[in-house]
Amino acid sequence: MILGYSTNAYTKFSLEASIARIAALGFDGVEIMCDRPHLYPPDYDDAAVDRLADLLRVNQLAVTNLNSFTLFAVGDTYLPSWIEPEPERRAIRIAHTEQCLRLAKRLGCPNISIPPGGPLGGMSRKEAMARFYEGLERVIPLAEFLHVKLLIEPEPNLLLERTSEFLDFIHPIQSPWVGLNFDIGHFFCAGEDPARSMDTLFPWIGHMHIEDIGSNRVHRHLIAGKGAIDFGSVFRQMKALDYRGAVSLELYPYVDMPDAAGKESRDVLLPIMAEAGIALTS
Repeated sequence: MILGYSTNAYTKFSLEASIARIAALGFDGVEIMCDRPHLYPPDYDDAAVDRLADLLRVNQLAVTNLNSFTLFAVGDTYLPSWIEPEPERRAIRIAHTEQCLRLAKRLGCPNISIPPGGPLGGMSRKEAMARFYEGLERVIPLAEFLHVKLLIEPEPNLLLERTSEFLDFIHPIQSPWVGLNFDIGHFFCAGEDPARSMDTLFPWIGHMHIEDIGSNRVHRHLIAGKGAIDFGSVFRQMKALDYRGAVSLELYPYVDMPDAAGKESRDVLLPIMAEAGIALTS
């Protein structure tokens, strides 16, 4: 299994500097944020993408995931979303997703992660879900053509939060190129046991996010060991399921100390992984 670190903890650094620092910490993988100040697709022509690929090779980092969640370049953490009332706003999210799929193919990354839409505001779940499906129908053909997985990431207070909601969502979808970015902390925030949720949702998991969360289950990503998640249980479940994908550490609240947060988390997680019988690969 590859353990990576997301560049969204490094928004005070360039993408190039972020990659070098993550490699220096000893990580074998990097999740790249597809937003400014990092890999926002309109900012990267073919030559820039080639230079990025070369930099990744030099630093011996695999790209674990392209994180296509936020859109600060033109909006914020959630907006433009898949479910907004204005078609032109939804079109921005669709175009961004298509651009990220193409970048993933260029960089040899097997997947991108996307939000499920939201917040809902006053919209009914039925209407929101219909818009989400409509948007996905626009991008799934490209994911299938490129052989890049489109991974939906449930998150607190968005359209999809819980195991049951993801199951209801995914069953009508026929494409094997649509799956789940399993964020361990998000399912904990939703009041669930992440190990049990992982077992139920395993057929669709294409990538995982990891971070700690406080005992109050408030959605704030913490350094591993600073919260209440039972990582031993989580890693034992990964081993039992024979999960062979990547796991990316996601610590975006620590932009003032990303190196220290990453190192401390890695130092906490590696012995627990080893005890569970999980071996890291490059």
